[in-house]
Amino acid sequence: MKIFFRLLPWLILLVAGYLFIAKKFSINTTVESKHQLLVEKIEAIGKLELVRYQISDVLEHKNKTDFLPEASVLLIVKAEAVGCIDLTKITREDIRIDADTAVVNLPQPEICYVKIDHKNSRVYDTKMAFFREADLVDEAYKAAERKVAEEVKKSNILTQTKTNAANVLKPIIEGLGYKNVRLSFE
Repeated sequence: MKIFFRLLPWLILLVAGYLFIAKKFSINTTVESKHQLLVEKIEAIGKLELVRYQISDVLEHKNKTDFLPEASVLLIVKAEAVGCIDLTKITREDIRIDADTAVVNLPQPEICYVKIDHKNSRVYDTKMAFFREADLVDEAYKAAERKVAEEVKKSNILTQTKTNAANVLKPIIEGLGYKNVRLSFE
């Protein structure tokens, strides 16, 4: 028991020293962000989105160099493309009313945007990328975006946009009291 009382002050001193050093030299990380937001431009948008394609792409992207081994990345890319009609292009001359008939000339449908959904896309695998991995993944995403845009242009998204425009706008115009509604695309 005598030994315990002799060691007790040293033990207390040792624990207090450890706590002091742990608190003094501990690494505390705090994150601080300061933002200065500025609205640069406000635009009126009259685009009526009528169809959305959700697209998946499995892409193997390779980077070959003369002095390094072939690097590759395998991506599972999720993307979306939207077809729309710009209603701001409709003028007074595009609308003709004759008794119970309404004729509306709509602008040609267009692809509003094609974008990669980075939140749901995944890097599945990388091989021999080492220090080039970030650049390789960035190149692969850009290649995927170009390919998706090409394929969307080849698809029937514009035809589907026209069909959906008729399905959406015709009942609205009929609801205004016109029995015969004709929609055309100039």
